[in-house]
Amino acid sequence: MHFNRTKSISKGRRTIVAAGVVLALSLFGLSAGRRLWLGSARLVSIEEIPEIGDACYRPAIADSRLSPSPEESLFSAFEPISVHAQDSGGTLDVTRPPVRQIVDTAPIYSSVGVDTQRDEVYLQDSNLWSIRVFSRLDNAKPGDPPTEPRRIIKGENTALQFNSCVWVDPAAGDVYSVENDTGNIIAVYPHEATGNFAPKRTLKVTHRAYAMTIDDQTKELFLSVQFPPQIAVYSKDASGDDKPLRLIQGPKTRLADSHGIAIDSKRRLLFVNNWGNIADLKVAGTGRFEPPSISVYSLNANGDAPPLRVMQGSKTQLDWPGSMSVEPETGDLYVANDMGQSILVFHGNDQGDAAPARVIKGAKTRLTYPLGVFVDSKNKEVWAANLGNSSATVYPLMANGDVAPLRTIRSAEENKQSLKFGKTEALTYDSKREQLLVPN
Repeated sequence: MHFNRTKSISKGRRTIVAAGVVLALSLFGLSAGRRLWLGSARLVSIEEIPEIGDACYRPAIADSRLSPSPEESLFSAFEPISVHAQDSGGTLDVTRPPVRQIVDTAPIYSSVGVDTQRDEVYLQDSNLWSIRVFSRLDNAKPGDPPTEPRRIIKGENTALQFNSCVWVDPAAGDVYSVENDTGNIIAVYPHEATGNFAPKRTLKVTHRAYAMTIDDQTKELFLSVQFPPQIAVYSKDASGDDKPLRLIQGPKTRLADSHGIAIDSKRRLLFVNNWGNIADLKVAGTGRFEPPSISVYSLNANGDAPPLRVMQGSKTQLDWPGSMSVEPETGDLYVANDMGQSILVFHGNDQGDAAPARVIKGAKTRLTYPLGVFVDSKNKEVWAANLGNSSATVYPLMANGDVAPLRTIRSAEENKQSLKFGKTEALTYDSKREQLLVPN
């Protein structure tokens, strides 16, 4: 056999291609590979194509199948290619397509933003690398086909990869998107962007940025970074290599794997939720886990500033919290509670081991691993982006308990269960249970 193992455009593609090589070897071992053990064929070589900078590509060759564009399936590179084996009779060419593919062909939504001026809903798709725009009043009823978007921002020029947050400027209509893994940028698109549209500007940010929001009063952009945990504050119009105006970071902040972020402009408060993973890379043995929490700061906090208060404890029900959003009049804080399969609502002045004032949860809600949440105070609604079923659901603002959504935007079949692949890092086969194990 002669394999050219290659790394693709991004981390996510790189690992999937590597997994494909493992599968190819396993499949070969189940068929022609048996001849290897009998001595009729043997391994010649496995060659690693050298890396080039931060990304690696297959060498330029005539066969365009080997360098698929981002908008194509991640598995399109696994079309038939020649595999060379050597035996006593000389070199044998074998063309072997995959027996089957494990791939999610539907969008997987990680964030939701609503343009209340234009009645549009923006959904961040981290699977097919796109932003999909729908009417706010779209509603896929039981038995209906998937909802058709008004437009899709997608393609090689868009710079969209594993993006985790979409935010819409209510005045200008500009669309901001945060890249969480390989691109390390915030990309900004004009409202009318569609198709393979390049950002009108990008801002380089710290690796593992997660969520953002903007304070319209001060024209400041707040960005959460998972690790090392920090809140970076930029000018709203920052671009290129512009540096933050200030950073909130340090042991006194109690930031720990920061994810969701929200601001209360009326009360001048900043909310940050944390998954609780803590470590000082410079000091061995400092890694530890704490329960998830929500830290509250003054909106003009700077440096190693301690929080004004912290919500933390079993009563909070926090379990891998994602995005957050504030209702401006009441100051209530809405939290997408990913592993809790719920939307949690806290009062803005809660602290300690405080139970939520309301919880949206249950089979009727159609919530499935909600990562995104957005409060539409104009229309008295709250939106959720569901990672687990390619959908966005919307509820009355004061909803509580097991309530059915008012409307549903659905980009797959009605009973969809997403694979939830996200930056797959490896693959192994459990021969006893005949299962593939795919960590994400």
